[in-house]
Amino acid sequence: MTETPVHDVLGVGLGPFNLGLAALLDGADGSVDAVFLEQEAEFAWHEGMLIEGTTLEVPFLADLVTLADPTSPHSYLNYLRETGRIYQFYFYERFQIPRREYSDYLRWVSERLDTCQFERRVTDIQWCDDGYFEVIARHPEHGEEHRYRAEDVVFGVGSRPYVPDALGGHPERDVFHTAAYRNRKSRCLDADSITVIGSGQSAAEVFLDLLDAQADADYRLDWLTRSEGFFPMEYSKLGLQHFTPEYTQYFTDLPQETRDEVYPEQGLLYKGIDVNTSAEIYDMLYRRSIGDRDPDVGLFAMTEVTDIDRIGGGSDQGDESDDSRYLLVCEQWQSETRFTHESEVVILGTGYHRPTPGFLSPLESSIEWDEHGRYCVTDDYRLQTDDDVTGRIFVQNAELHTHGVGAPDLGLGCYRNAHIVNQLCDRTVYPEDEDTVFQDFSVEEFLETVSEGDTQMTATSMEGSR
Repeated sequence: MTETPVHDVLGVGLGPFNLGLAALLDGADGSVDAVFLEQEAEFAWHEGMLIEGTTLEVPFLADLVTLADPTSPHSYLNYLRETGRIYQFYFYERFQIPRREYSDYLRWVSERLDTCQFERRVTDIQWCDDGYFEVIARHPEHGEEHRYRAEDVVFGVGSRPYVPDALGGHPERDVFHTAAYRNRKSRCLDADSITVIGSGQSAAEVFLDLLDAQADADYRLDWLTRSEGFFPMEYSKLGLQHFTPEYTQYFTDLPQETRDEVYPEQGLLYKGIDVNTSAEIYDMLYRRSIGDRDPDVGLFAMTEVTDIDRIGGGSDQGDESDDSRYLLVCEQWQSETRFTHESEVVILGTGYHRPTPGFLSPLESSIEWDEHGRYCVTDDYRLQTDDDVTGRIFVQNAELHTHGVGAPDLGLGCYRNAHIVNQLCDRTVYPEDEDTVFQDFSVEEFLETVSEGDTQMTATSMEGSR
């Protein structure tokens, strides 16, 4: 029987972050034997939200590799070159690229890397006394088993759509998360009333798309959020400096108690509405209201939907009869006013969450958890484990509580991956950027800047007095 080879590193999941790691490892002179496993049949990135006209919220430079290695053949610009679109993009003259093209770029990279294996659903990871991780993966459909061994592992399994218990349990044809919107848009166009819940970017994009389609349809469109308003995401140049290596380092140096107080207050740095999307919504409403016309639209903030009851139609989840309607139980929390709202289709922009993967069960007792049941993550993106596990477990986008708001940011993905690659190779393959911003975050950095400035001014003054 042939012995299973031991890889240097095995990646679980292929989203942009682990795909970026695979791409950067491809440029590490073959010094790391890597394999990445993905349960889907091919690369897919937020398929349900690839709405026509939507763009990334970050510049195209935040691709898989450029901020770590601008010369990489896996860059977005090389994708344009290889697919014959470089001149079209030149005249496009925009930093924010279409989301559909970004998805196509990711798929293009995944097809160029032989380290990426698809239709491999990881079901079990355990540490062996021989000094390696044993990983079991199965084919999602027919269950064929594949075994792997690796010295280190990297988790990049991403997040899952979150639906509060009080709002779930209804036919997905009528009540569904924004993540499934594109596949259910045709159902929306046949409805007589639609309600979107939530005020993040996904909810705003769905609302805008339905608002645009409303001109050729005949439905009432409402938008509810428990937030105080439909506020924009922070996108000023100084505000964006929170998405930098400097701020990440500052945040990781804070006590965990302080970090837990800080990051929940930074929601609008990454959870609000893109200012251009907000403007498009307003402008469309303005045009629709010319001549004292009623656009048949409602926007209502400070309103929490506490329950959804099904009225009419079938009585169980599997019954998707056409005459179903839904009664939303709402509360305007500022005035403490309760009311109900009826809708035929309800779209939930209720965010995402990161449940602990089931394949971690054999390792749970070896992983250190904080008092809130979260991973204890080191500065260099490793899970803290007991001494018996000598292999390293790296995480991608599971460290918001330890590394701050930049954890899910595509622009910082290269920085994190460069850091991980350098550890895997035990040498500096990709220099890690320093002094990338004009702002100081720690007192020590600020005082050092002031000291350098005083020294320079003194030297200039002395030179001028001679």
